Amino acid sequence: WSSDAGAMESVMNCADGQQASSMANLWSNKQESSRTQKAKGGFVLVHAGAGYHSESKAKEYKHVCKKACQRAVDQLKAGALAVEAVAAALVELEDSPFTNAGMGSNLNLSGEIECDASIMDGKSLHFGAVGAISGIKNPVSVANLSHFITIIAEFSLSAYKRNKRKMELAERMDTGHSQTKKRRQSNENENGSGCLDTVGAVVVDLEGNVAAAVSSGGLAMKHPGRIGQAAHYGCGCWAENARNVNSYSTAVSTSGSPFLASEDRVLGGVIVLRCCTCLEAQSSQNIQGKLVEFLWSHTTESMCVGYMSVQDSKAKTHISRLPSGTVPGQSLAIEGGVCRLMGVTE
Repeated sequence: WSSDAGAMESVMNCADGQQASSMANLWSNKQESSRTQKAKGGFVLVHAGAGYHSESKAKEYKHVCKKACQRAVDQLKAGALAVEAVAAALVELEDSPFTNAGMGSNLNLSGEIECDASIMDGKSLHFGAVGAISGIKNPVSVANLSHFITIIAEFSLSAYKRNKRKMELAERMDTGHSQTKKRRQSNENENGSGCLDTVGAVVVDLEGNVAAAVSSGGLAMKHPGRIGQAAHYGCGCWAENARNVNSYSTAVSTSGSPFLASEDRVLGGVIVLRCCTCLEAQSSQNIQGKLVEFLWSHTTESMCVGYMSVQDSKAKTHISRLPSGTVPGQSLAIEGGVCRLMGVTE
């Protein structure tokens, strides 16, 4: 990768504040949502997929990121742990027809939805995942079996029919591998979201607990049963609280499309946060302060993100784009910021 896009940093001060085909290590026990002490604070960063976001749908992309942030913040305000808040944000992202996750997922070669998702709790290091799962509205909520229904977005069905026609036409034409590949790449941006990939979120609560989650409908026209990185341990997401010699809590959620050996471009994106205790906040036992550093980066043409702290009145949303003239897969965009969380435990 070259860093043609440069590093663009905006620093801001936040106000003082799951039939599954494959499962891996689902939660062994449920997190307690009611605690004696509730630290009402925290921060959330979400993304709606790395890929291409058309200007005509920019409002919709930003809106779903804003709703995901608000959903997570509502959980944090109610005293939820980071892992509960990050799951809430992912449900909102999966419910949108504009994301390649849940309801808006790409259809596989058989015209069916098969989703991958995973979630990790930085406090317990528990990890849960589902791969090539169907019949579920919200893969990230598989543990409670509360959404046993399949909904296919009209846009996803239209894209499947269009791609199916193209594949049938290509099979009748002896155009060669290179022309077929060129045609595929030229159609990636068709209808504004042809190559959107995994959605994700990272959260930190005021106690410094972090969590990360990722959800994906996978590649369009993929072979049935194919499991992507979103369902693999250590690939789609990671979260780990500060412990031992590591003074930082860290959470990461990735997005990649397609990371294949036959591709001459490396396309992907990531959101990251890390936090540590603010030294100046240690003078009072009732005050907890956290310094949160966060960023998003992508080699795709664009990436839509949203972020919000508990003390913010509304989420900030942004569609990050590579500068004009740069080549997706060969250039890198980085943006981010800093947030200071200050709050009182009850």
